[in-house]
Amino acid sequence: MKVTHRGLLLAVSASLMYLSMAASVSAAPFQALQPLPKQPPIPQDNPMSRAKVALGQQLFFDPRLSVTGTHSCNTCHNVMAGGEDGRAVSIGVNGKPGPRGAPTVWNAAFSTVLYRDGRAVSLEDQVKTHLLSATEMGMPNEQAVVARIAAIPGYVSQFTKVFGGAEAVSYTNIAKAIATYERTLVTPDSAYDRYLRGDKRAISAQAKRGLDEFQKVQCVSCHFWVNMAGPVPGLAFQMGEGFYELFPNYKGSTYEQQYQLADDLGRYNVTGIESDRRMWRVTGLRNVSVTAPYFHNGTVKKLGEAVRVMGKTQLNVDLTDQQVQDITVFLDTLTGKFPEQKMPRLPLTPNGSVIDPPLQ
Repeated sequence: MKVTHRGLLLAVSASLMYLSMAASVSAAPFQALQPLPKQPPIPQDNPMSRAKVALGQQLFFDPRLSVTGTHSCNTCHNVMAGGEDGRAVSIGVNGKPGPRGAPTVWNAAFSTVLYRDGRAVSLEDQVKTHLLSATEMGMPNEQAVVARIAAIPGYVSQFTKVFGGAEAVSYTNIAKAIATYERTLVTPDSAYDRYLRGDKRAISAQAKRGLDEFQKVQCVSCHFWVNMAGPVPGLAFQMGEGFYELFPNYKGSTYEQQYQLADDLGRYNVTGIESDRRMWRVTGLRNVSVTAPYFHNGTVKKLGEAVRVMGKTQLNVDLTDQQVQDITVFLDTLTGKFPEQKMPRLPLTPNGSVIDPPLQ
């Protein structure tokens, strides 16, 4: 099933009803809001290993994967912070700005599609397109990426150990290694997770009011399940089946022009299908308070304002100042514990450079 329009909400509602009915027979009712697991789904064709994680982390931090040798994955997805770069739109190689802001890489492994428009069907696919994008890493083709890595002896030995075979350094294996590292970027045990697990003192009274408002005004109709972004792989949706929402949903608000919310046509730019016009992958709300600015174009700098804008554009609700404050305080409780990240030592290139031509 390929899900590309708002009719998917009916499918999700049906899935929720089915799961709730099934659970009522065997155990407690299914809950749409759940704690974040410590590990995301792992694909069968790319199992985890410590050696593969370590290799993927090196590649994630290595600027030699960009055509100019100036940008790494971490440049736009800074895992030493919130997993993005804090810019309205990201700046790629040769100073080229991208069309959109970089979403956080933390907890991205719980998504069924990647990029804001859902054009990547897996983390591995996202890595492959990222490396060749002119406004990101800018490599000219797959062969150039492989040649760059194959020219570094330390990487060759690691790829051989992790993947084996005569052609262990391949474009697919480069993507698999980086994706494996990204699947370790999970931030569990937020105050809200502890609350969901039974610690009723984990969040404040105001945060509880915000949670009630979050559900009452129907924010939860799109922001639910473990990543507050809809289905996760294997539960109702499979990888490649995206959970999308129209944005703005209610056109004509003052916010639409103020923040240029309807200028980018979203998924329509990928598919050309009319029903995909202004459709966007539902964004996860985990760590949302530390991943400003907001929306695909980064035009909103404050979380409270983003809450107000969402209320009007998505639900046609004029939230009061108190509602905005309460919901914002609730969203603050979604910030999890960030595992410590250490800068890896990268393999050296004795007696020469792999960047051709070298930067002047």
